Amino acid sequence: MATEAFVTFVHVHVIPGTEDAFLEASRMNASSSRQEEGVTRFDVVQQIEDPTKFMLIEGYVSEDAVTAHRATAHYAAWRTAVDDIMAETRYAERFVNR
Repeated sequence: MATEAFVTFVHVHVIPGTEDAFLEASRMNASSSRQEEGVTRFDVVQQIEDPTKFMLIEGYVSEDAVTAHRATAHYAAWRTAVDDIMAETRYAERFVNR
């Protein structure tokens, strides 16, 4: 597997009571995303102190791989499944390996 060039941390806060729905949709998206060429990792983690907060940790080999991921059907399905259960707008922090 290629070395990660870009790592994105997506912060998500969901409405209380929707954690299981978020996890189900996110695990399906992560599983499909890991099969994409150019994706080196795709993890879903849940905060211990506040289980309504999650982080998606995504690794990509290039900017093109990021763009390709956002064009997939599974990403679109994930957005449809989770957009209405977010307590606030998700945000991403992007890093590059040095």
